[in-house]
Amino acid sequence: MRQDFHDELARVSSSLVTMAKAVREAMRQASAALLAADHTLAQQVTVRDAEIDVLYRVVDDRVFDLIARRQPVADELRVALSALQAAADLERMGDLAAHVARATLRRHPVPAVAPELTVMFRAMSTVADELAGKIVAALADGDAEVAGRLDSDDDAMDQLHSELFKVMLSSEWPLGVEAAVDGALLGRYYERFADHAVNVGHHVMLLVVGKTD
Repeated sequence: MRQDFHDELARVSSSLVTMAKAVREAMRQASAALLAADHTLAQQVTVRDAEIDVLYRVVDDRVFDLIARRQPVADELRVALSALQAAADLERMGDLAAHVARATLRRHPVPAVAPELTVMFRAMSTVADELAGKIVAALADGDAEVAGRLDSDDDAMDQLHSELFKVMLSSEWPLGVEAAVDGALLGRYYERFADHAVNVGHHVMLLVVGKTD
């Protein structure tokens, strides 16, 4: 890879790290707000989502500027587009954190999570944070191995998502349809957050391999 292209790609990667950190903090705050029915914290997450959108536009602009000015060859273009795809998945993860926060706001002052599901959503929030943390580490350190492990780490979220529905569809579920719908939507947000994290991992592997060519 040409040195000038490599140097400018490093600026893009730095922006991706900043974006990944913002996404991780957004989901941390959204989960804390959800579990504590914290209206103020949930509102802060919706503000952070706008900041993540700005970071996405920064990455988008830098990538297209890089392509326009450096006219990358095939391998370089693939790496540049991988950065753009990673940013798109991170932006979507930020949106999903905002969805969790808005669920808290919609139900406030009543908790959006039924007491019977609190332990499960606490576990889902832990897995989401671990996945987001590994994205930050993989991007910051250029670690393809960490990025590659995200695929298997997503299995924990899939298992929790499956267990969530078993609880809500059980004949012993005591809370009716509305609470089950809330639980299903929230579970979907966390499950999709994890899926996008896996996608970012795939893009990071291409970035890392491309930068070492």
